[in-house]
Amino acid sequence: MKRLLIASILLLAPGLASASGGGGFHLEDADIDLADKESLQRGAKYFVDHCMGCHSLKYMRYNRMGEDLGLDEVRVRRDFIFDTKTKPGDAMVSAMRPEDGEQWFGTEVPDLTLVTRWRSPDWVFTYLKGFYADESRSYGVNNTVFPDVGMPHVLAGLQGLQKAVYTEGEGHGSLERLEAPARPGHLSAKEYDGMVRDLTNFLAYAGEPMKLERRRLGLYVLLFLGVLFALAYALKKEYWKDIR
Repeated sequence: MKRLLIASILLLAPGLASASGGGGFHLEDADIDLADKESLQRGAKYFVDHCMGCHSLKYMRYNRMGEDLGLDEVRVRRDFIFDTKTKPGDAMVSAMRPEDGEQWFGTEVPDLTLVTRWRSPDWVFTYLKGFYADESRSYGVNNTVFPDVGMPHVLAGLQGLQKAVYTEGEGHGSLERLEAPARPGHLSAKEYDGMVRDLTNFLAYAGEPMKLERRRLGLYVLLFLGVLFALAYALKKEYWKDIR
């Protein structure tokens, strides 16, 4: 019984950690749709343009992404591959070396293929919206769900730089909310939300490209098991009908 209890706690721990948001900040609903290929295409482009300079998707290949998202090889080469050495069959790996990431950011830059499975889409969505000005940090920003983050706000030019509002208390108190950017970005709040939602949608797809297919096949499996159960039950009744 004790071993069963420990195993249950270990299985639930990742979900509890995701629900807490890492910093105790409320997670927003990402409201993603893996069936929306236009959103996935936009999200893929946002990732390559704004994230792939540092982060990789080492378990995803360009041509696999193109096939799943309805992109032909010509468009994949034009919109997602920016050098002559990389081929469509290659993995989506950043050009930045791990040792450079450690030197510049103080830690190895993580691969993001499984980030939505590790953290959850809601966490990623809130994280990308949760940067705010903090002069005490080396890059001048902090994050609501990832306190003391070592990453600069690479999307600040689009979102702007938000200001934190703290509750009453010693020092700063606790973080209560974020105010609209004092320095506006190129996108409105609604446009930025849409962009971040597309980016989160793409990262959720990258973490499990077969999710929609798995669900579709799962329905057929359940129907098959239902029919099999009915036949097995009828057979059992036939065998046991003369036994009182």
